[in-house]
Amino acid sequence: MNDQQNSCSRLLKADEVARILNISRSLTYRLFQEGKIPTIKINKTIRVKPNDLNIYIQNCHEDF
Repeated sequence: MNDQQNSCSRLLKADEVARILNISRSLTYRLFQEGKIPTIKINKTIRVKPNDLNIYIQNCHEDF
């Protein structure tokens, strides 16, 4: 049951990702298009797993 709860965690919207990273929505969508932040498409919407965003942030820290 715990695995199901983790896989069903709340997905982030693009504007939430932009707010967390303190960047514009257009830059956020560019990062999505370049594949730098993995996304999930649900119909016409784009969502991001919180863990994928955390991995991106960690990778940015390593590059810095």
